[in-house]
Amino acid sequence: MKQSRLHQQHAQLGATFEDITGWEIPAHYGDVAAEHRAVRRTVGIADLSHRGKLRVTGEDRVKWLQSVISNDILPLQPGQGRYSGFLTHKGKMLTYFRLYMQTEAVMLEDVGEIGDTTFQALRKFLLYGTKAKLENCAESWGLLLISGPKALHVVQSAFGVDVTDLKPVDFVTAQIGGHHALVLRTEETGEIDIEVLLPTDGLLAAWTSAMQAGDKFGMRAIGSHAREALRLEAGLPKAGADLNEEIVPPEANLEEKAFSLNKGCYPGQEVVARMDTYGNVRRKLVGLILKDSVVPPHGTKLYSGDREVGWISSAVHSPQLNEIIAFGFPLRDFSKPGTELAVKFEGSRYPAIVQALPFYTKQ
Repeated sequence: MKQSRLHQQHAQLGATFEDITGWEIPAHYGDVAAEHRAVRRTVGIADLSHRGKLRVTGEDRVKWLQSVISNDILPLQPGQGRYSGFLTHKGKMLTYFRLYMQTEAVMLEDVGEIGDTTFQALRKFLLYGTKAKLENCAESWGLLLISGPKALHVVQSAFGVDVTDLKPVDFVTAQIGGHHALVLRTEETGEIDIEVLLPTDGLLAAWTSAMQAGDKFGMRAIGSHAREALRLEAGLPKAGADLNEEIVPPEANLEEKAFSLNKGCYPGQEVVARMDTYGNVRRKLVGLILKDSVVPPHGTKLYSGDREVGWISSAVHSPQLNEIIAFGFPLRDFSKPGTELAVKFEGSRYPAIVQALPFYTKQ
């Protein structure tokens, strides 16, 4: 089982751990509701070092990535980022990530906990003679997430970096704990989300500095259970649970975010373009509120009457709404907000109402 360099710090804070793709990560620190509340009201910090991270170097790095991923990265300048996917030839989503353009390299960060999926998928397309090197940084680079209304203050105080005007998925570079780091504006909770990506040797110093800077705001460490509730409330799908080989990007509302219709050929491009031309998206990602239910497992079927019309991809109890909320993929004709559906699991049937995403927006 792999562990973050911060495992001891998590244990000292009372973490209960769980296994995610071979990593032992904090599920919670004893009070999920308090962790959730910290992010919504002040600030929280999470260790995302288990998340997939890649570094692409070499003179063909941009040209090669442009030819295989689903979004157009040629316009990006150093300091800018973009979402993209990597698709099968049938247009299905193998992976979903954020890409960050540096002067001498391109960094990729998986959006979701999917292990080495992105590395293994892209490596197969790195053909002999291509002047690009693909480095798996899952264990050599660490990743912190600082989220909440006070996140900008914590980052400024801890690292001397002003990211007030940073747009989502863009970044600045900084020296943190003697290491070259990327300070990224991301989208994880629906609040202000800042990530710090740096070599693992600098991770403890970065964590310590952030905790000290956030102490006056009552900053809490945030485990995966609270992060999952925050993510669903904010209407943010992730690789693995929601975005996988059952889905093509237009079905997940990723237009103008994670794929390009006019950049030229890439695996799966014809399928995506055909869907756009003919408007024949078969199903749609929607929000669902489940009444009188417990949290259903991934893959639970959705029904309209006795007809099976889709499935649930993620579900959680929302502290914000005090309801069970979920992402689902019903057929297009059953995706309008207000549509009454049902789920069946553990021998019982529960009502499910289609809800527009996101469930929660910042006031």
